[in-house]
Amino acid sequence: MLLPRLFVNSLVLLACLSCCLASVKDQRNSVAVEEFFRLQNADGLPTSTSLNHTNNWAVLVSASRYWFNYRHMSNALGMYRTVKRLGIPDSNIILMLADDTACNARNHFPGAVYAGSGRKIDLYGDNIEVDYRGYEVTVENLIRLLTGRLDESVPRSKRLLTDARSNVFVYLTGHGGNEFLKFQDNEEISAFDIADAFEQMWQKKRYNELFFMIDTCQANTMYSKIYSPNILATGSSELAENSYSHENDNDIGVAVIDSFTHHILQFMEGINKTSHASMQDLFSTFDHRLIKSHAGVRADLFRRPLNEVRITDFLGGVAHVGILPEDDESEETVNSAEELGGHRPILPQSASLWTTMNSTEPLGGQSVEWRATRSWTAVALLGGLAGWALMSG
Repeated sequence: MLLPRLFVNSLVLLACLSCCLASVKDQRNSVAVEEFFRLQNADGLPTSTSLNHTNNWAVLVSASRYWFNYRHMSNALGMYRTVKRLGIPDSNIILMLADDTACNARNHFPGAVYAGSGRKIDLYGDNIEVDYRGYEVTVENLIRLLTGRLDESVPRSKRLLTDARSNVFVYLTGHGGNEFLKFQDNEEISAFDIADAFEQMWQKKRYNELFFMIDTCQANTMYSKIYSPNILATGSSELAENSYSHENDNDIGVAVIDSFTHHILQFMEGINKTSHASMQDLFSTFDHRLIKSHAGVRADLFRRPLNEVRITDFLGGVAHVGILPEDDESEETVNSAEELGGHRPILPQSASLWTTMNSTEPLGGQSVEWRATRSWTAVALLGGLAGWALMSG
């Protein structure tokens, strides 16, 4: 009688141990999956930035009117073409053009805008969506757009539908001076206006990180008053310094693009959607002998090293995963996503879930250890009960 009972008790003990071990493994794998979706970026490496970045937006503004400011429209359209090529859809681009030089009676190439005397690429083309044009391009409308303080009648196509997970690229071009940029030779936006608009965006959780670029005379003074976090800024010229055009087209009769923007666009032609080029790579190419002015960079408000910030973090498409918290805020985030079109972010293909799940290091921190401790405690209790049963038998 003793041997059969001992055999049966041994089988029960082994079954209990197997169940407990399977439970521990399932718990560890479950936590590993959660950690993968919460921490992985496009390279399969954990970064704090990827936690808060799931979409990119661009605001591109040409603030000048009149035919002789042809180059300012070319500047904005060149940036428009670049961000679209790198993956930002039209739904996430706000294009503001103060004048329509493509349809100007003096344009020898009606319906077209070129940025080089060779006229190889028509920047206007057939696939362009202008959101604000002509007299709609005002200081008030720009500030309302950035801060989200728009009238209910304004359509969605004219709204900057960003949130706390959005990286925003803001590009301005036109005529300016010390701490101001002119709009249509009628009004001005000041460095203080820009700084306060960005602060409102931060307070209202309308961006995760913001990249501000401006091409005008004394451009660097326009970012001197910014005080909000997570903002990277660059400009074409220093205080008391002019920005110059790059080249003229004799057939068009005016300058067709500015030197600073031309330099940026030339660099961007070597960038694709999967490029690893960093902001530091771009800024290191700034040379006053090429640009004809001293371009500047301000990064003291920005939290990440510039050599770790990819250009496509702002000027490219995004395919990052965002995990919604299980609280009231998750419902607000879902509603925000629905406003943006109802599309859910997709998983980066380069990440390895198998590697994450089979890591020898616990990914869940104390939660995994605590669950394992509880499971092994249950094993010990079952083992004690089995031993007591053997002894009593």
